[in-house]
Amino acid sequence: MVIIPEVALSSGYRPIPLVGMGTSAVSLVPEDAKLAVLHAIELGYRHFDTASMYQSEQPLGEAIAEALRRGLVNSRSDLFVTSKLWCSEAHPDLVLPSLQRTLRNLQLDYLDLYLIHLPMCLKPGTYTSLVNEEDILPLDLKSVWEAMEKCQKLGLVKSIGVSNFSGKKLEELLGFAEISPAVNQVEMNPLWQQKNLRKFCNDRGIHVTAYSPIGGQSFPGSSNLVMESEVLKEIAKAKGKTLAQVSLRWGYEQGVSMVVKSFNKERLKENIEIFDWELSDEERQKISQIPQRTILLIYHAMERMSIDQKERVSIRDEDRQASNF
Repeated sequence: MVIIPEVALSSGYRPIPLVGMGTSAVSLVPEDAKLAVLHAIELGYRHFDTASMYQSEQPLGEAIAEALRRGLVNSRSDLFVTSKLWCSEAHPDLVLPSLQRTLRNLQLDYLDLYLIHLPMCLKPGTYTSLVNEEDILPLDLKSVWEAMEKCQKLGLVKSIGVSNFSGKKLEELLGFAEISPAVNQVEMNPLWQQKNLRKFCNDRGIHVTAYSPIGGQSFPGSSNLVMESEVLKEIAKAKGKTLAQVSLRWGYEQGVSMVVKSFNKERLKENIEIFDWELSDEERQKISQIPQRTILLIYHAMERMSIDQKERVSIRDEDRQASNF
């Protein structure tokens, strides 16, 4: 079993493991997800990332309950569980009920981390990632964050944070937050390195978690540009590692935590075999020079929406923190 390193969060509660298992999937088979989580726990995974939108909370909860029954972990406190508040519940009066529903799905008394999924508000009852512009409402971030803080004060979550927030949005949040966000979870990989946003977060004590650390598809049937990178292929061949391992090792060396989506047993194992070797200075330099572009469909979709013309930015310009609206 691999012991996955952890890093402390500003909240002072349980440290976050630096590699976790993501559970989002387009076509999720609950029993397959449950078995994959159990296998991941056996391998040494302790961080599991879900969201109400993913529809994976229930199978994850069943897997955790079975792992406890079987003694695969000693107690609930051995695990770090993250979930997220969907946009249609980003209303002050819906935050607590949404969290309570998530806890029921997961069969847990508390979450280790609860995130605002997107800096966006939708009409209540809208549960789709394909957002219609007419469903978008103004986000009352101050009131929603106050409701998130209440959840932490009630002991229902140990840490609170955000996902897909730009430096500008974080600055707005920090202007009124009583409890600062412990985490900002964003797309990050060698093709979208988030250098400016990472520095912004680091300077303010906000830990960055990377999703899609080995890339993703911008739409079904499209290619994964990270996995096609000639630079990464060259380094992987020289190292005798997989391209995914090189990408993950790079992320680990940046000091971020990562959630990697996979239900494949071999890939789950490979994804945590990154701690006993390192990249050379020359290899790090080559990766730093890879042309940057965001990959995931959500950013392209957001670019087409007139949510707030003043806040929209080019998704190609990292200096303007593009991938985070």
